[in-house]
Amino acid sequence: RERERERGRGSGRMRSVWNVGWNLVLLGCVVATNMLALYSLSISRHLNLSLRDAAAIYGSLVQELVSVRNEIRSTQQQLLHTRIGMQQIHKGMMQTGDDAQREMSVGGFSGRSEKNGPVLLASELREYTEIRGLPLGRNPSNGEESMVSPIGYGCYQSLQILEEYMNYTVGQLCPDDWDIAQNLMLRGCEPLPRRRCFSRTPPSHSQPLVLPQCLWASPSDDTILWTHYTCKSFGCLRRRAKESKVFHDCADCFDLDGPERVRWVVPRDRFDIVTVEQILAMKKGTIRIGLDIGGGVGSFAARMKEHNVTIITTSLNLNGPFNEFVALRGLLPLYTTVSQRLPFFDNTLDLVHSMHVLSHWIPITTLEFILYDIDRVLRPGGLFWLDHFFCNHDQLASIFSPMIAKLGYIKHGWVTGNKTDPNGLKNKEVYLSALLEKPIREASGSSN
Repeated sequence: RERERERGRGSGRMRSVWNVGWNLVLLGCVVATNMLALYSLSISRHLNLSLRDAAAIYGSLVQELVSVRNEIRSTQQQLLHTRIGMQQIHKGMMQTGDDAQREMSVGGFSGRSEKNGPVLLASELREYTEIRGLPLGRNPSNGEESMVSPIGYGCYQSLQILEEYMNYTVGQLCPDDWDIAQNLMLRGCEPLPRRRCFSRTPPSHSQPLVLPQCLWASPSDDTILWTHYTCKSFGCLRRRAKESKVFHDCADCFDLDGPERVRWVVPRDRFDIVTVEQILAMKKGTIRIGLDIGGGVGSFAARMKEHNVTIITTSLNLNGPFNEFVALRGLLPLYTTVSQRLPFFDNTLDLVHSMHVLSHWIPITTLEFILYDIDRVLRPGGLFWLDHFFCNHDQLASIFSPMIAKLGYIKHGWVTGNKTDPNGLKNKEVYLSALLEKPIREASGSSN
């Protein structure tokens, strides 16, 4: 307590010195302004200049003084923000003690879990999150003098799991723990921290099949580490839609001779509002790159690749090697959750597609953030293909249709109707399939 009182007295003295110092600076500026004004008038008399010339000299000096005063004010504001930040850091140190002070120097991690109390961070996590100065000093291209390794804010809520994930031997094989990593991602710990260990590989890894054969052929079983999956072979994955009584997301996806073979080629129901060939013909060669959100095993990307269109497929490994399977088909997987911000720059993609994944299981506000993020990455004239979106009947008119309408997209297709599978009938769900085009938007008051 005595030490805290001493810190408080020291902080008060610092504020007093700060205020006195700024008052002196402002007084000096006022005195300097008056002296320069008198000096300019005396020069004009001594040199017998005209009143107009004297006024010009005086105006020039005043402009310079105004510029100096503005710079002083700007510096004062920056110092004020710095002072506020230092006060917040000081308050945090006072609350958490010396241990928290040490941890706050490590990327802002406090080493404390709200549910479980203090946690001693793994040394590798401290190494990863430490803020380090650039070896060559300030980077002239971005003005930064240090580098910060990013880590998701949600990691703070799961420090004990993160501690387990970062507990490994540097330079050796990583633990067989990708399931822990996925658990962290689903808890909002995204991006995950990097690790300095070697990823595990299957004990006898076959070379992948060549294009275009690999697009529609099942790969060899020895290309996968099956440790954390219920099925231990692709044959098991192909059969589970028929044999398993337990629900599996995308249960028939791995059967490339089943429904996947004709999906987006031949309409199967009235919610298949467009085929791949039709959507490409509509845009006449301007669909080149795109994204499939929650694309399972990548069959949409495979169909587009047959037309020289590159599609990135986002997927998780929910009781199946989805990402490995996409890659073995010669396609691009992106291992990320649906809640993660899309890692693309604004106005860059020609097409965004999503089937089943963007639906009412996502919290309403979260879904709205996702839709605006899709809008961000789509270029003007790009297409958003919402494929078999489903929700409760009452939600479509009251919530989701108005939410989509806010985007102001051009409707090329919009079909709704009852979802007639057992779950759909039980929960009174409906389907929505829509093909939407992003408009060109002009900011109000913008100038050419």
